[in-house]
Order: sequence, then C-alpha cells, then structure tokens
Amino acid sequence: MRLTNLPAIFEPARPVLQRIEQAGYEAYFVGGCVRDTILGDHIHDIDIATSAYPSEIKQIFKRTVDTGIEHGTVMILDHGKGYETTTFRTESGYQDFRRPDHVTFVRSLSEDLKRRDFTINALAMKENGEVIDLFDGLSDLKKHLIKAVGDPEARFHEDALRMMRAVRFASKLDFDIDPQTLQGVTDNASLLSKIAVERTQVEMEKLLLGQNPPRGLHAMLSTGLYQYCPELEGQAEGLQRLADCNHWPLTSNIAAWSALLYALQVPADQSTHFLRQWKLSNDLMSSVKSVLVFLGHAAKNQVDTWTLFQCGRNNLQAAAEVAILFDFAKEQMQEWQNDYAKLAIHDRHELAVNGGQLLKETPLKPGPAMGKVLEQSLRAVVAGKVANSLPALLKYSEQLINQGDL
Repeated sequence: MRLTNLPAIFEPARPVLQRIEQAGYEAYFVGGCVRDTILGDHIHDIDIATSAYPSEIKQIFKRTVDTGIEHGTVMILDHGKGYETTTFRTESGYQDFRRPDHVTFVRSLSEDLKRRDFTINALAMKENGEVIDLFDGLSDLKKHLIKAVGDPEARFHEDALRMMRAVRFASKLDFDIDPQTLQGVTDNASLLSKIAVERTQVEMEKLLLGQNPPRGLHAMLSTGLYQYCPELEGQAEGLQRLADCNHWPLTSNIAAWSALLYALQVPADQSTHFLRQWKLSNDLMSSVKSVLVFLGHAAKNQVDTWTLFQCGRNNLQAAAEVAILFDFAKEQMQEWQNDYAKLAIHDRHELAVNGGQLLKETPLKPGPAMGKVLEQSLRAVVAGKVANSLPALLKYSEQLINQGDL
C-alpha cells in the first residue's frame, strides 16, 4: 500500500528521512502516526525509526540532542523543529514488567517491529508514503481488531501497561479486541499492579475520553483488569453502570473523572481521597469535587446562584456532560448554564472591593471580621442583591458593620 496526500505534519520531516537514506541507512515513520493516517484520524506527533545507530545519526546531522540515547533515541534538530529518531532494537529481560533490562541495536526493521504491542501499531511507512506491513496490521485495521504482535503473554510480560493500552484502544478506535489477546489480558491482569499509577492513569483517562468507552470498560470488566487499578477493586457494579451509559463522548478530563466517580457513587467529600490514589493534580481533584457537589444539588433541584458560582464555567460544562451521560437533569442543565452566564461576576477576583479598600474606607481592621464582610459581599453580588461597584459595596459593608453581626 502506498498512501498519497500525506497529512501536512509529515512534510517537514520527510527531508530528515531522505538524508538518512542518502547516507545508506533505512528510515521510516512508525507506529500510531501511520495507523492514524490510514484511519484518517488526527495525528498528534510522528515517530521515526532507523537502521542507523545513534552515533551514525549524529554524524549525519550537525545538531542533535541525546534524549534517550541508552535506548537508541536521538533528537534531530532540523529547521527549528525536533524529530526524535530511534534505532531499530531488540529488548530482553523485563523483570519489572515495564522496562527492558537490555536493549540491543539492530539493523532489521522486522526485529524492531515484532517487539511492538499491537499489529495496528507495528506499521512502518517510507517517506514517500509506502506502507510496510510485516504483521498483518492492515488487515486488522480493516477488521477493526486490536491484536497483539505474536504471543500476547510475551507482549504483556514485556510491558504490562500494554493491557491498559489494549482496552484504551478499544475505546479510542471503537475496535474489538482479538480473543487470544483478550485472554492474554485475563491471564496476566494482576501484572498491572506492578505498573506506576501515573502510567495507568493516563490510559484510563484516554479510555474515558474515547469515542466508545463502553468497549474498553466491558473489556476491563470481563478480564478483571479493573481490579488492579487504584480504588476499583470490587467496583464491578459501578463500572457496569458507567459502561451502560449511551450518551458519549466526554470532552475533558474533569468530565471523565467526574463521570467515573458519579458512576461509582463516590461522595464529593470522599472524592479527593479516591483521586489522590490515581495521582491526579490538586486542581483536577478540586474541579471533580466541585462537579460532584453541583450534581448533588442538582439531584435535589436545589441549584441557586451561589451553587452555580461555586461550580464555575469549566466545571459546569463537565457537570452538563455527566448529566447528559446519565440522562439526568438535561433540560435543567441548559437553564442552569444560561443562569450562570447571567451572573454579575464569575470569579471572586472580579469583586469590585478588596481588603485594602475596606481598611481605607471603613472602620474595619485586619482579621476575621474583614473576611466575613468580603464573603457576604461576594454572596450578595452573586445573588444580585448588590451591584458590583465600589460605592455600592462600600455602602453594603457599612450596613454589615453597623449591624454588628460579624
């Protein structure tokens, strides 16, 4: 097969491959960029593999950076862009089920491709668009099939994260998983516990953001892989609840993790503990908690302006996606989004008065009373009771001070 009209991302990289070939070596685009080109999907980045050893690449190109030279990876700097180029290699000894103990550089494309995870990712392409398919990956693309290269057990023992990649690709591409490959996941699911949580987290998030997450979730459930993910042991019922949803996709990581916790019925006040086990950022944990708090109010039809303000624009969008996913409060969500847009302010930093102005214009001194005045002023502006202007807020602050209830 030869592909014509390659996506623009390949064009500036073609001269790099041509120079390597002119020096007497082989060079190919490999992996996901080839797969996604054939499928017509968006390409995020390109990977280059070559028969040239790192030292030889550094002789061909004047400007290079050793980004992973122990594994054969050198970044070629060409016309202001960087291209990571990796030497064909074989690997052996995977005592941690993630990284090879030994890497051996080779000249054979076949030897390099046969160590890759799935046939659809073991495709290579010359700079002129000619596709090299040594493991029937093109056929599996047509069949919409995720199939391990060679023996699934061997591939998963080399890198146990590949099991999560299998279920992630099932979601991302909306493909089936080959029965033998699926059995390999079942037989080796426990090895996932040896993988760093951060790496599992990336795959889980991509699964939830795929075009058909139920495919990936059903595979996790049928193989038992979910039991070796943080906080998911014994959560088959909740995961099945999520897998039964129909109104996909989700569009943000906030929505993805919120949907998972909502399906598992994790209370908002326990969400931080749950997500911390997944090693998520503090900002993301805070956002998910806000979504769950909002959905809790929505379930009781107790959404007011303060609830909307506390949730925030991005979190409200994520909450809307979760509500749609679970066929829950869909009509009200549109009304609430409209109400949010009408709020006088959308961030506490937009409040037209601050502590310095209160110190200057009122009898207040630094301390808890000032904090209470600012908080009550914020709530009053959000509720539409007081205009968000300095004169109006100073007048309101004076009223609060005179009432003496601070």
